[in-house]
Amino acid sequence: MIRSGPSDGGVTAGRAGDPADFAFAVASLQSAKVRPDIEVSPIRPPQRLAPFSYAVGAEVSSAESDDVPTDSSGSAFGRLILLYDPEGHDAWSGTIRLVAYIQVDVEADLAGDPMLPEVAWSWLTDALGVPDGENSTPPGVSAADRPTLTALGGTVTSTSSVRYGDIAGPPRAHQLELRASWTALDPTLRPHLEVFCEVLATAAGLPPSGITALTSLRQ
Repeated sequence: MIRSGPSDGGVTAGRAGDPADFAFAVASLQSAKVRPDIEVSPIRPPQRLAPFSYAVGAEVSSAESDDVPTDSSGSAFGRLILLYDPEGHDAWSGTIRLVAYIQVDVEADLAGDPMLPEVAWSWLTDALGVPDGENSTPPGVSAADRPTLTALGGTVTSTSSVRYGDIAGPPRAHQLELRASWTALDPTLRPHLEVFCEVLATAAGLPPSGITALTSLRQ
């Protein structure tokens, strides 16, 4: 079940004075379609990284709860942040920057695989259509079908932790974190969120599934 989250003071689409491209970008995110076992909700965006921002949180749903936490400590979750600067940003090579964060719990044998960072990064680049790390979208492919982007960069980190004393959780835990950002070349951001959720599903080891419309992703 997909639920709307609280505004938390964040910028919303359609607010008087919002630039047209930013309002369109937010609306396009809200039209995304994702798997029914991934729950998406608006969350509070960062306030100082760009003149305009918007963010969503995504989490693999649990059978025990229908809640969509905005600051999750679950086994597979992520955040996608939209930053918009109408004046453009030299470091972005554009006006729209997307920042993605994914964290998933992994098994010990996978966490110890030296190829894990390369494999995890390939999940993102393959889904975005940029296996070479450069600009995406082959000629003739519509932005409505695949993301159009440039300036992709990021990091993949595998961590292990050991719990001692009176702390809830397994004695040993292993996490994979993927952080990435890229510049969207078109304000149609629906495919970017769909790809982000696709990568989250892959990282979480979900089997192939159907999709459901984000009809309630509204603030």
